Amino acid sequence: MKLYKSNQLRIAIIATIIGFTNSAQALDTATVTTSAMSPDCVEYRVVGICYWLLCGYGCKVKTSVKVKHYVPDAVVTSYISTGDSPWTETASIGSPIFGAEGGGEGVTSQSNENNVAKFKNVDVIGHPGAFVFNNFVSNFGYSCSGAGTPFYPYFISTLDTVGWRYNVPEIAYPESLVPGMREVGARTSLDLWGNLYPRGGFTHQADDYKGAAIAAQRAGDIVTRRGQPHVYIPLLARAKQGYWPAGALKETDKSTGKWQELTPSKSNSCNVFPDSKLTHDQAEDGAYAWALWRPYSCCKQRGQVFLGSIGS
Repeated sequence: MKLYKSNQLRIAIIATIIGFTNSAQALDTATVTTSAMSPDCVEYRVVGICYWLLCGYGCKVKTSVKVKHYVPDAVVTSYISTGDSPWTETASIGSPIFGAEGGGEGVTSQSNENNVAKFKNVDVIGHPGAFVFNNFVSNFGYSCSGAGTPFYPYFISTLDTVGWRYNVPEIAYPESLVPGMREVGARTSLDLWGNLYPRGGFTHQADDYKGAAIAAQRAGDIVTRRGQPHVYIPLLARAKQGYWPAGALKETDKSTGKWQELTPSKSNSCNVFPDSKLTHDQAEDGAYAWALWRPYSCCKQRGQVFLGSIGS
């Protein structure tokens, strides 16, 4: 445990130093790290009690508090040009490779003509603020660990060429063909941002922010599930005694995860897509980033055998 904390401290210090050496106009690691200290995003709650069987010279039942809160598992960047991620220190991870050299959009100088498909590269990388976050949440009480490893690349769209650029095989999925299935927003509320499937980089959305958000939601949907037809590493933790990790991300469902905008504007709150804002800041370079927060529940181990819990 001491070794783990020592390594986490080194990561936080190095990341912060690196972050301050970069342009203030870019999203740096220092900014990402400090964004983890958001009470609104954490939503720390005591939700129940856990029961443990402790045996030594005889056995007795012990209890511990069950808590629930959100953890910033990953940073999801959504941007136009391959290799130009807004998160400066990780941009090289998404550099062009054979079969995924290009980026850009099919737009013109006439706004009324910009109804063609737009393309976004997306990277999902472990949030670097684990050490800072853990210290922040310790002020509330016992805390749960997340699934993300700092700076670990869970999804890099340039490596998922077939799935992300050609929508194979998801272009033939029912979710891609049937209107109303797996959509970000709703037609009934007149706030439909776009379709989740096929989970690739092309969107048909005139609002650049919304198009980037759809691409980010797609990548988040992929990495929080196992066995998907994409090149990625699952961003999932395994349940154990007294620990209930986050499951699959679901669009518009806050109970599965929520988003904190990091750029072009830095937010101290979290929302789902679509959010309640009437207008969004548009990035001049078409590059956006969000922190993906996901819910975890846990309780401190007080015995050898977990007997169960009450509370959500």
